[in-house]
Amino acid sequence: MTSYTNPVLNADWSDPDVVRVGDDFYLTASSFGRAPGLPLLHSRDLVNWTLVGHALHHLEPAGEFGTPRHDCGVWAPSIRHHDDRFWIFWGDPDQGLFQVNAPEIRGPWTRPHLVKAGKGLIDPCPLWDEESGEAYLVHAWAKSRSGVKNRLTGHRMHPEGTGLLDEGKVIVDGDRIPGWFTLEGPKLYRHDGWFWILAPAGGVETGWQGAFRSRGFFGPYEERTVLEQKDTDVNGPHQGGWVRTPSGEDWFLHFQQRGAYGRVVHLQPMRWDTGGGWPVLGDDGAPVAVHERPDLPPQPAAAPATDDDFPGGRFGRQWSWTANPQPGWATQHSGDGLRLACVRSPDAHDLRRLPNVLTQRLPGRPSAVEVELRLHGEEPGTRAGLAVLGDAFGWIGLQRGTDGTVHLVHRFAEAAAEKERDAAPARLAPQGRVRLRIEIGSGARCRFSYDVGDGPRASGPVFAATPWRWVGALLGLFALAPVGTGHAGAATFTHFRINSL
Repeated sequence: MTSYTNPVLNADWSDPDVVRVGDDFYLTASSFGRAPGLPLLHSRDLVNWTLVGHALHHLEPAGEFGTPRHDCGVWAPSIRHHDDRFWIFWGDPDQGLFQVNAPEIRGPWTRPHLVKAGKGLIDPCPLWDEESGEAYLVHAWAKSRSGVKNRLTGHRMHPEGTGLLDEGKVIVDGDRIPGWFTLEGPKLYRHDGWFWILAPAGGVETGWQGAFRSRGFFGPYEERTVLEQKDTDVNGPHQGGWVRTPSGEDWFLHFQQRGAYGRVVHLQPMRWDTGGGWPVLGDDGAPVAVHERPDLPPQPAAAPATDDDFPGGRFGRQWSWTANPQPGWATQHSGDGLRLACVRSPDAHDLRRLPNVLTQRLPGRPSAVEVELRLHGEEPGTRAGLAVLGDAFGWIGLQRGTDGTVHLVHRFAEAAAEKERDAAPARLAPQGRVRLRIEIGSGARCRFSYDVGDGPRASGPVFAATPWRWVGALLGLFALAPVGTGHAGAATFTHFRINSL
């Protein structure tokens, strides 16, 4: 194929940033309160991407992320390569600006280092300026924590990325630019004698991508809108990163907010206007749906993994817990299948509050999700299932009754509900096994079904998946037990598959 179709990453890879090292491209994205965090994706053609690891194994401080904080944690990272090391900076809106670094993309990565403490500090991006030998950092602000937004603050930075060397200065004030609001997500570059900041404004659903330039890092900066929706169906379009190929082509990766699907990633051609020297993104400032591929060696079709047979009880890189995990939630063993302990919890009626839900991103295309489940827990009230998890949630699975029998159950909770309720009557699952299926259609409308051994049956009404405030809906696997003492048994999941419809 000589062309590609957007989005190139059709799932919630929020706030992407990209860097090239030799012939390889690497991308990271926001992971919020999930662990592991800071996903690491690799490509050789900017179109086909695979997930190769994570840079953050646990969120810190660990005590604050022992329970889900779905919209907190890791916001809008930037990735760079400097001094033969990979560097990732991000903002935690409740703590400050952090960085980790590693000699190779697969690690080992350092523990998080706090570069600047403070509330509302977000979206940091470093620059090691080869012309002057200086290091700089720019960041944005979250009004919800600081009372400040719509401005970018610049600092001189220690060359080793360990701290900042000044109090900082507002280098771009969006309040002084007519019509601009919610300026955020800056990415900092040096090009053609200018300092460049590529940053979006206007909000994730309705905004635009801006470019700022100055001869000096601390300004003054002039601005221009370089990408906006125009007459396309790409709302936003929002923050991302610029990368140059070995042959000198320029490309820009950014996200589009798509409700329950989260923030999907688009690839835009980029060139520099020979008249004014400004970047031109997409089709003269409008997002492209289809475009000629980058001038890079052809690569086989690839995408981040979704399917999993859980060999030896291990789960693939595509899975993350909804908080920092505890030992014993998943058990390694000699066969295939994910064996989850039925964790005791007082919040078993509300999946949104549980840290022991193993999740992956909701696919952005119409899909069917299937998994086989066996419930081993003998204690009444033990349960396990497959969930669509967001501000509202729905799940289908198995539960042990007071008489020792196992039932197929299907439950849901609206966004404002504090507890789940039945979406369909329970049905006997005599062998304690079931094949679960969720068909995800347009608009993230989900249809649940099951097979307990006598053929597939639909269950309950259509469930419309919802996001959290910043995070797209997730697919989840879980096993639970009522509050009590001692071991409550386990559940085994096998043959997890996502197929296009």
